[in-house]
Amino acid sequence: MDLSQRTAKARRVWDRTAPTYDRQIAFLERHWFTGGREWLGARATGRVLDVGVGTGRNLPHYPATAVITGIDLSPEMLAHARHRAAGLNLAADLREGDAQQLPFGDATFDTVVCALSLCAIPDPRAAVAEMRRVLVPGGRLLLLDHIGSTWPPIYAAQWLVERVTIATAGEHFTRRQRPLVEAAGFQVAEAERLKAGTIERLHAVAP
Repeated sequence: MDLSQRTAKARRVWDRTAPTYDRQIAFLERHWFTGGREWLGARATGRVLDVGVGTGRNLPHYPATAVITGIDLSPEMLAHARHRAAGLNLAADLREGDAQQLPFGDATFDTVVCALSLCAIPDPRAAVAEMRRVLVPGGRLLLLDHIGSTWPPIYAAQWLVERVTIATAGEHFTRRQRPLVEAAGFQVAEAERLKAGTIERLHAVAP
């Protein structure tokens, strides 16, 4: 399956998931990704691009002074994000688009945020390169994702689970984003691994 086919499949998967996503993720955010979105929001400044904005669960955590743009592959997820933004009285620019080919000019944003999305983007290397391209020099890249555990028994279980999830939903559990970020030329300013190393929070600076 080539990249365009995998991307189209990802859109179908997230469109189907959209109606139940908030209910499914709420438990995991309480017990696994605890505080992750707040961590991202506390570090976001200026013109913020939320890549893989999904149903907009990051939106309540951004500072009032931030100018928010969000992009997502799934129109159904975006419909929920727009509803959430309206409920927050937030004038966010939420649009359909592909993280692997961001529809923005170079050096457009001060902060790029990506939460729980690089694990499922078909070409994460291309997505990270695009995030670098749209950031101003010195801009912030803020990532939150689940990654392969530092504890071998958990890592082995993750590897087994993703034999199914990669095929059905493009979801990776042992993929790690930090090497891609460093290879793209970013300088890591903060990094935390939590929950037996299965969660990583990353704050990196564009060159």
